[in-house]
Amino acid sequence: MCGIVGLFLKDKSLEPKLGEMLTEMLITMSDRGPDSAGIAVYGEDHEGFAKLTVQAADPAVFEGLAERLGAALDTTVESRVIDTHAVLTLPEDKLAEARAELKANHPAIRVMSAGEVIEIYKEVGLPGDVAKRFDIPHLTGTHGIGHTRMATESAVTTLGAHPFSTGADQCLVHNGSLSNHNSLRRKLAHEGITVETENDTEVAAAYLTWKMQEGASLGEALEAGLDDLDGFYTFVVGTKDGFGVLRDPIACKPAVMAETDQYVAFGSEYRALVNLPGIEDARVWEPEPATVYFWKH
Repeated sequence: MCGIVGLFLKDKSLEPKLGEMLTEMLITMSDRGPDSAGIAVYGEDHEGFAKLTVQAADPAVFEGLAERLGAALDTTVESRVIDTHAVLTLPEDKLAEARAELKANHPAIRVMSAGEVIEIYKEVGLPGDVAKRFDIPHLTGTHGIGHTRMATESAVTTLGAHPFSTGADQCLVHNGSLSNHNSLRRKLAHEGITVETENDTEVAAAYLTWKMQEGASLGEALEAGLDDLDGFYTFVVGTKDGFGVLRDPIACKPAVMAETDQYVAFGSEYRALVNLPGIEDARVWEPEPATVYFWKH
């Protein structure tokens, strides 16, 4: 069943409250998916630097990680540990090298997201519990998306939780099911795009990554997905400066949007939006089937 939320801020004065607002929206959707939850937040851009958000079942592996990684890359790496996740900050030109080093020599660590501004936190458990573990209400940023999961396509694990990030500063959450994800998985592998889990949502995220690597904008990639992705789905997608929504041509999964001068908001149900500031004056609508909605800073 699953519940998804998204919030794209137009008003900078709301940025300190992004995590708080997203958390409240996602907790409202808890009964749509009780097994795992996650949130992606797009925060402040520090020119010349990038972030890797990583996860480990045993956080003890993070002790000394920044120093070891920095020595291997001949650079300085800073680390901020939050429960089972850590955010590693390093020079932008060392990002690919850092990912390769982690994969080769730190098999207990998994990359959740990589990019200049994105951070992803996800774990098994209810949204309220996950938000408390990672102190998500205190995160600041320009936009973000969240997901609470009812597992239907893969096991209840941290790696099976949403959001999925398969490209720099890109992530996706999904309510629905793809019927052709296995054939797409093989096609993407041929194109050099790696999918690490059994979850069909990661395949959808990887498909958008591939399209954008080929030169498409997020909006164009979503348009192409209408022809190439078979199944029923509602996607909410984030990029470094953008926020997009797409429903399949049948649009059987619930979705509602609201827009004011301060924000654009998405929820699987209207009740996820009711406590947003100024919602009583918002333009509220149900996104049309097979129609790309996209906003950019």
